Amino acid sequence: MAEAGTEVGQAPAPAEEGAELSAVIGATVPTGFEQTAAEEVQEKLGSASRISKDRGKIYFEVPAQSLPQVHRLRSVDNLFVVVQEFKDYPFKENKEDALKDLEDLVKKLPWTDPMKVWELNNSLKKKKTKRKKHNLQSTASREKLNADGEEEGTDQQEASKQEDCAQNAAGVEPAGGQDTEEPQGVASRDGEEEEEDNEQSHAKEELQAGSGSESKAGEGTAGGGDAKVLKFRVTCNRAGDKHSFTSNEAARDFGGAVQEHFQWKADMTNFDVEVLLNIHNNEVVVGIALTEESLHRRNITHFGPTTLRSTLAYGMLRLCDPQPTDIIVDPMCGTGAIPIEGATEWPSCYHIAGDNNPQAVKRAANNICSLLKKNENKESSTSLGIPLDIIQWDICNLPLRTGSVDIIVSDMPFGKRIGSKKKNWDLYPACLMEMGRICTPGTGRAVLLTQDKKCFAKALSRMGHIWRRGQTVWVNVGGLHAAVYLLKRTWERAEEKRSFW
Repeated sequence: MAEAGTEVGQAPAPAEEGAELSAVIGATVPTGFEQTAAEEVQEKLGSASRISKDRGKIYFEVPAQSLPQVHRLRSVDNLFVVVQEFKDYPFKENKEDALKDLEDLVKKLPWTDPMKVWELNNSLKKKKTKRKKHNLQSTASREKLNADGEEEGTDQQEASKQEDCAQNAAGVEPAGGQDTEEPQGVASRDGEEEEEDNEQSHAKEELQAGSGSESKAGEGTAGGGDAKVLKFRVTCNRAGDKHSFTSNEAARDFGGAVQEHFQWKADMTNFDVEVLLNIHNNEVVVGIALTEESLHRRNITHFGPTTLRSTLAYGMLRLCDPQPTDIIVDPMCGTGAIPIEGATEWPSCYHIAGDNNPQAVKRAANNICSLLKKNENKESSTSLGIPLDIIQWDICNLPLRTGSVDIIVSDMPFGKRIGSKKKNWDLYPACLMEMGRICTPGTGRAVLLTQDKKCFAKALSRMGHIWRRGQTVWVNVGGLHAAVYLLKRTWERAEEKRSFW
């Protein structure tokens, strides 16, 4: 196994004395949008990315000082610093031997620089938390001063607004979609490649059960002197059918060796360090997590039954290449994930969101309200608002002028949690027709997500005179195999069916 640590493995070169610390960062991204994420990394950080064979991951090297910019990427879900990567790890056929090799590997890994990166990342998080507290306090004191000086009528209006927001927040419970149930970082998995979202909940239980002995092993660990003893856990993601062990067993034995090597204390819930062991067939990547919860949770506070991840919304918007002054419409916005992401990242465009469900419109409005408050709490408190409006409407009869919209981006009903497959056969053609009417002929484009691919293909074939299919991105949404379609508007004039314009 000594050869595996040297010849087969790849690790960042150790930083020389006084040299700038660099890090190989691994990022999990929405499956199917790896190329989009790589383009964003190149554009914003100037780093070339390598797309992993294990779908949904990219790797790129940056100076450690760039960590704040890395955390501001819009297309990545979770981040980790790579300790070492093995392109073709020689797993033993015997289970005991294979697990013993993983244990022995811990002592040979170059932990020093990745731990420095983890410490730097931790200090940035602490600074951010302090700033957040300071901003919240200053906002509270500003509000108190305003409340003392304003007229009674304004006070009552503000109070009623806040009361309404509070009632909405209490009344809108997160539903069981992928955005609400996914415990970040507990993606232990076995067997052939599956979408992480679909197995997060049972994987958490599985990993906790499998790591019981590891937790016991760490109980008696004491730190030298007054130094704080770090708490840790190991998370194993395994895909492939040629391994003689389970992800539980790998996490347990690798974790025991980590505990012995560092003299850390194992803790499955209140951990300081999360060590990642990613195994995809013969590819092994050891890393240290840099995010506590997924970055896709950034915008949404009021969830619906099918809330879309912000990272997937970003990928969809990037596909249609928004230009300044474009009018971008999401006619089935749900909780507003797509238009909110659009207005945040493309503020020079004008975003319109709508839905026929009053509860969805209310949730979207509350999410916009939360975003505005968050912007006000940031340093430089001069908030200019966001270029976004929300409307309740009928998707088949939109109150918009013919040819007035540049881009349509929407998550269409899958016919599972909302609507039905049967209804989609009538809904999809009607939607495409109305979208074609409002979209600018020749230059307009639409990016539409659906899992009901058969129905969509049939509807599109009927609307071939107004929509041409461009790119298709295959994605995995909560375990469902879905597709994102990029459509181009033809020069053909859409049918005018409305007399009141």
